[in-house]
Amino acid sequence: MNRRVFLGSLAAGATALRTRTVSGRSKDTIKLGLVGCGWYGGVVLDAAFKAGGVELVAVCDVDSDHLDRTAQKYAALQSGRAPTRYQDWQELLATPGLQAVVIATPPHWHALPFIEACRRGLDIYCEKPLAYDVAEGRAMVEAAKTAGRIVQVGFQRRQSQAIRQAAEYIAGGAPGRILAVDAQIHYSPRLADPTPKDPPATLDWDRWCGPAPKLPYSEQVGHFNWRLEKAYGNGHLVDWGIHWIDAIRTVLGLDAPRVVQAAGGLYQLKGRITTPDLLTAHFEFERVPVVWRHHLIGAPEYTQDTNIGMFFYGEKETIFVSDNRYVVVSSGKDAPKRVVELSNDAQLAHVSEFLEAVRARTAVSCTPGDAYRSTTAVHLAMIALESGGRVEWDEGAGQIRDNPRAAALLKREYRGPWKHPFAG
Repeated sequence: MNRRVFLGSLAAGATALRTRTVSGRSKDTIKLGLVGCGWYGGVVLDAAFKAGGVELVAVCDVDSDHLDRTAQKYAALQSGRAPTRYQDWQELLATPGLQAVVIATPPHWHALPFIEACRRGLDIYCEKPLAYDVAEGRAMVEAAKTAGRIVQVGFQRRQSQAIRQAAEYIAGGAPGRILAVDAQIHYSPRLADPTPKDPPATLDWDRWCGPAPKLPYSEQVGHFNWRLEKAYGNGHLVDWGIHWIDAIRTVLGLDAPRVVQAAGGLYQLKGRITTPDLLTAHFEFERVPVVWRHHLIGAPEYTQDTNIGMFFYGEKETIFVSDNRYVVVSSGKDAPKRVVELSNDAQLAHVSEFLEAVRARTAVSCTPGDAYRSTTAVHLAMIALESGGRVEWDEGAGQIRDNPRAAALLKREYRGPWKHPFAG
């Protein structure tokens, strides 16, 4: 979605939602399936049930404990109609009457069920990042184009009223030309025990690892904590920082970065996680440079006010934006700040938009093609870090220029018997 379309959707969205509700379309019940019954699968389903007009007909997970708890919870919410339980996502996708599927697995398990769901003609809500590697993302975008179904990717901050109003303000020209953007999310992670041990009896660890490398199980690479494990989540920028990279792209109407540089490493948490505890990434977009920083050691920040958010540096004003507020600071010494506080349930709005699009066959705010650009940007930063510090990206060709070591990291080998979906 470019900035013009994004800003236009601000005015149209509420009116369209009211119109569809009055017309009665919002009452049509959508039969949903869920692949991945962990924490965030529940977040998405809770939003869907709050929006209303859904029935959960099938659930899938490789941990029978997750599977049972999810099935029982939502059976109670739909008058005892229990969803069918599966450990194999292919069986779930073949469920009779299934209309749409939520994919809320770790990223290394996004591509294969996504592409099969496209092949089966299902509508899809897929969590971010779109894919584990860049080549997977390309295959997913092509599959979605061929299928022509409704696909929403879980960049829910596109629904943040603070981010949307800040985008309008910046587009209005008061800050002047935006010269640079900084973004950060600093935090101190709660780490689990990294000691290898037997997986829980309820968990099929081999199937959980799937096409990714099968590492020895530990609490630090298992449920939830996989985010900071390179083999499964690929680190803080790819897991959480990607939201701000996507928001910056959306606010300013940016495409893909031309050059990405990265520096950082493991300075304090080595032996406990396998992705950087300190990282700086510099993205050269056509219009403006964007710098990402994070540290996972020490106190999160001197001031919590700017610990999580984005700075848009304009010729006349600086705009700080977070989930629920934006702050305008004029140039000049001791310039006053104008603080605008806004709050809304962005997750509910994002899922509701998807469900209404499924009913009315209308557009969503985060298509696979646009999600691919944001996902690729953060993957390029991690590739740059691993392959010399700098990569040049040719978006048209989907290739890294003049750096064979980096180019080889665009696609990782799958563990058998699974096969990578990108044939190029």
